Amino acid sequence: MGLLRVEGLSKRFGGLRAIENLSFEVSPGSVQAIIGPNGAGKTTLLNLLSGLYVPDTGRVAVDGHDLAGRPAHRFAAAGLARTFQNLQVFFNMTALENVMTGRHLRESQALLPALLRLEPMVWAEHRSRARALELMQQVGLGAWTGARADAMPYGALKRLEIARALALEPKLLLLDEPAAGLNPTEAREIDALIRTLAAGGMTVLLVEHNMALVMEVSDRVLVLDHGTKLAEGTPAEVARDERVIEAYLGVEGLVTESATEGAAQGTGGTLDMRGALDMHGTLGNTAPAARQAGGHA
Repeated sequence: MGLLRVEGLSKRFGGLRAIENLSFEVSPGSVQAIIGPNGAGKTTLLNLLSGLYVPDTGRVAVDGHDLAGRPAHRFAAAGLARTFQNLQVFFNMTALENVMTGRHLRESQALLPALLRLEPMVWAEHRSRARALELMQQVGLGAWTGARADAMPYGALKRLEIARALALEPKLLLLDEPAAGLNPTEAREIDALIRTLAAGGMTVLLVEHNMALVMEVSDRVLVLDHGTKLAEGTPAEVARDERVIEAYLGVEGLVTESATEGAAQGTGGTLDMRGALDMHGTLGNTAPAARQAGGHA
């Protein structure tokens, strides 16, 4: 049984069909990517999977427990943590304090001990701080622990969100375009981080426009188009699927110069699926080997 099992999931906004009768599974310890053209329903799907949206129909089961229609905190308590396409960071707090907020379900929330600063609460805070420091080191932000979030560069803030999500100690990590807006060097850092997490057994479900990253880290890829499943399979299978190529490139298989440049630079926009297919020999088969080697390419 999959860690996450989605069955017949649908969501409409008025007359707009955002997600329609979608079903898929995510296996424990795997990395699954969700791709699709702009407007395909990818972020809507993540919102449904994290309790921010209530589905019209369908099931969202985590470890066999259906959470569809439950509030977001129930999803978090069940072991789902996520990041956002648009940064959701506390800019008036330090980086370390941002990560510590992710521990809210793992430490005591009793009001009186907090007000009186009783010893159990003090020790809990020390544990949270120590764990937050470990996570910041893990995501490569050890030098930013005392910095205010509003003083950090965009690429570091992307990793800060991942560290905060990991502070929840999730079973399933949902990443919404973790490489969006990053330069090639920053995108490679996200790539390496996801592979390291996967090598440690973390289950990851990510929405991403950077096809090089998708081909590098994913065990399976789910392709959405207008809210429905267009294709699903290994990166190699998806890259060769003519329906996927047509959805991205059009019937004639044409790519504009600007779109090709965007895909080559990893900046999002239209995905060059034929380029992804060309890269398959070097990227498509690396994820399992990288995990066996402890997350190193």
